[in-house]
Amino acid sequence: MSEEPLAGYPIVVRIPVQWGELDAYGHVSNVVFFSYFESARVRYLERCGFIESYDRHKIGIILHSTSCRFRQPLFYPDTALVGARAAEIAEDRFTMAYEIVSAAAGAPVAEGEATVVSYDYNTRQVVPIPQDVRAAIEGLEASAG
Repeated sequence: MSEEPLAGYPIVVRIPVQWGELDAYGHVSNVVFFSYFESARVRYLERCGFIESYDRHKIGIILHSTSCRFRQPLFYPDTALVGARAAEIAEDRFTMAYEIVSAAAGAPVAEGEATVVSYDYNTRQVVPIPQDVRAAIEGLEASAG
């Protein structure tokens, strides 16, 4: 399957489903979907410079909230294609949108959201998103069309 269903997402990660991620009902446990979202979020943070910002100035993100809507079960063996994008950007936070597609079925299995807040780990306060990071987020989103 191509990654076309996730064409609007600047970040797409491929995550093979592991046997140990299955629950008693034989499908991927609901909690694992949040781990998949996290993998895509971290890749996004790497690409937009928030990881580097944390390494240099201790300004990173803190997770405010997250949610998931489960559409279909995901099974083993399969590969989860996880898309991540910034759906809304404010001065000190942005909302990430996620979608998980089953490579085997070629269909969406879940969608989610997370609000991440720009946070200064030295002062332990919410701060504006650094300008270079904001510009990188805008560039990533523009590249996804």
